[in-house]
Amino acid sequence: MATNEAETPNADQIAYWNEAGGSVWVEMQDRFDQMTAPFSRRVVEALAPKAGERLLDIGCGSGGSTLDLARRVGPGGQVLGVDISVPMLDLARRRAAEAGLGNVRFVEADAQTARLEPPGFDGLFSRFGVMFFDDPATAFSNLYGALRPGARLAFVCWRSMAENGWATVPLAAALRHLPPLPPPVPGAPGAFAFADPDRIRGILGRAGFSGIGVTAFDTKAGVGDLDQTLALVLRSGPVGALLREHEDKRDTVAAAVREALAPHQTADGVLLDTAAWIVTATA
Repeated sequence: MATNEAETPNADQIAYWNEAGGSVWVEMQDRFDQMTAPFSRRVVEALAPKAGERLLDIGCGSGGSTLDLARRVGPGGQVLGVDISVPMLDLARRRAAEAGLGNVRFVEADAQTARLEPPGFDGLFSRFGVMFFDDPATAFSNLYGALRPGARLAFVCWRSMAENGWATVPLAAALRHLPPLPPPVPGAPGAFAFADPDRIRGILGRAGFSGIGVTAFDTKAGVGDLDQTLALVLRSGPVGALLREHEDKRDTVAAAVREALAPHQTADGVLLDTAAWIVTATA
């Protein structure tokens, strides 16, 4: 089982993912699953799950990636999904029950501090779930302790905001009508906290991992047509965060963002540039 420490340093992230962030992901889970599917496939390929293995899915959210891993390890294997968001975990459990998968468990825990038991997992997977730790060095040291010697790690994280059109295109349009963003704090928890590959290597190396690989992965991705994309942008990511502080600007910003997204509409929906790192290592 997993148990939280009495106090966790990730209070802000826990609050966000149990309130505004978690509710949006639950409501729009099919849209997020569509956008993240290309990344999930690439990370699963990198991890190469085998039948009968025990795997960790860190920051599992609503469980889409966890269920995929559970199918791959088969009934003789097990997958433990870990997240701090109660609403998302509730959805994950419902999805697992509907899929009839008995080899998957979900626990509400902060992977930075929780003991993940029993230890000796064969692999650690994460799809955009490791960039939100207050202290990533401590988090990965803790996760290292949950793995057996020789276990594999594979995760995907965003590169810089500047390289990710899904963030910059709507944000640039929104900022024409909103106060400027404060300068980012280097290394602060958030979507782009692992943009620096040398930082990733340093964190994993200090935690005890070896054979660290950081490979660029670029693709175009989207969540649907123009209306679906706009609805998600206005409630999540940097634009959603700004609008929660400036609700009076919502209609004006919505019109500007729609105009900015329209040129990116294709027969497959609105597609924007995405840039990520695929990270692999061995315990």
